[in-house]
Parts: sequence; C-alpha cells; structure tokens
Amino acid sequence: MKALSDRLRFSLQLEGASLVGVADLTGIPPFNRDEFPFGISIGISLAPKVVSEITEGPTTAYVEECLRIDGELDRISKKAVEFLVSRDCKAKQQATTNTAGTQYPPNFTTLLPHKTVATLSGLGWIGKCALLVTKQFGPAVRLSSVLTDAPLVPGTPIKQSNCESCTACVDVCPAGAIQGASWDAAMPRDSLITVAKCRETARDRLSARIGREIVGRTFCGMCFAACPWTKNYIRGKKPHN
Repeated sequence: MKALSDRLRFSLQLEGASLVGVADLTGIPPFNRDEFPFGISIGISLAPKVVSEITEGPTTAYVEECLRIDGELDRISKKAVEFLVSRDCKAKQQATTNTAGTQYPPNFTTLLPHKTVATLSGLGWIGKCALLVTKQFGPAVRLSSVLTDAPLVPGTPIKQSNCESCTACVDVCPAGAIQGASWDAAMPRDSLITVAKCRETARDRLSARIGREIVGRTFCGMCFAACPWTKNYIRGKKPHN
C-alpha cells in the first residue's frame, strides 16, 4: 500500500503536480463519491509573479495562468487514472474546469468538491475565504481530484482552520462577501462566503480591468493574494510545521 502510494505521488510530481494527497472517503455518502473508497487530491500552485500582480484585482496574466493550470490538472489527473488502471485498480477523474466542458451550477457546488478531498488528504484547511489554504502556497493553488479503489495510504484529515484571528482576506474582499467565520469540517460553505456576491463582483466590476469576463472557477483572486501564507510563498519563505 505504501509503495503504491509513494510511486503514485512521485509519478504525479514528475508530471508537474505541486501537491499530491490521498483521502479516505468512506465517511462521505457513497453516491457522492461514486462508491469509491479513496480520493487523490492534486494541486498546482500559481506562479508567484502572477499572484503578486493581483493585489488590486485580476490581470490578463492571472486569468491565463488559471486556465493553463486547469488544463495541466486535467492532464495530470488522466495520468493518475492511467497509472492506477495499469495496476488493475479502478479510477475515475473528477473534471477540473471549463477545459473539460464542465458546467457548474449557479451556486458553484458539486457533490464532492476538490477542496473536500484536499482537506481529507491533509493538504490544508479551508480559509475564511472558502478556499483551500496550504502552508506551502497559501490559497494560491488550484485543485483537481481522482476517485479510486486502489489500496492507498490516506493522509491525516484536517478538520479545523489554522487562520486564527487573521482577517486579511475579509478586509480586502471588494464584494464584502467573506463573512469572517472560522471553518471547521461540519460547516456549510454559505457560513463562510456569499458566493453570488463574490461572483457578481468578479464578473461585473473587476473583470473590467482585463476587458473580458472571468470564467469558470476563476474569481478576482484578491483574497488569496492578501493571505499571509500566500505572501510567504511569494517571498520564498519555507513553511514551518
């Protein structure tokens, strides 16, 4: 089990994954996980220079970076499926983004969010901005996930926030959409952020900066650019345990 997990992680990192984690999904209703017992969380960090340029709102480079990474996540997720299937395991890719033709519902929810697989994998926690926060990159990371029955070794789930009293994302949000609550695993997303306000502001006001609509999972980015963990990443400061 450990050998397979290590080989999978190494293989996906060679393909370009910044983060790889394994989640035990058996505590989630079977329908939501297609009855697969494990999930693989895959993350790719945004380029530090791109993130450093969106403190006042999105840029064309930021939108292009998000779309590029989403395409890479789809490619790497497919590699994960191929790796596992070649070892007589079942695996299913969870579509990442618009590049896969995904049509998200109006409230941007899914049965099994990539963020849920990531927190159950131990890759990070959910910040006050409702994004995954990692010690390595802050929230400046985009995610995908794969479902599998492969006998992998899961990480230790993270069930509570590590944001403490920080309000950097709350203070900078131009929509006033972030409510300032500290996350725990039992909390619904609506207790953290008003998604409609966030989306509307990103689309109707901030997208004017780049002359195009902000699409898919790409929002204005100001919240994660303001995060202290993201700033540490941009400065090249290594996280402490």
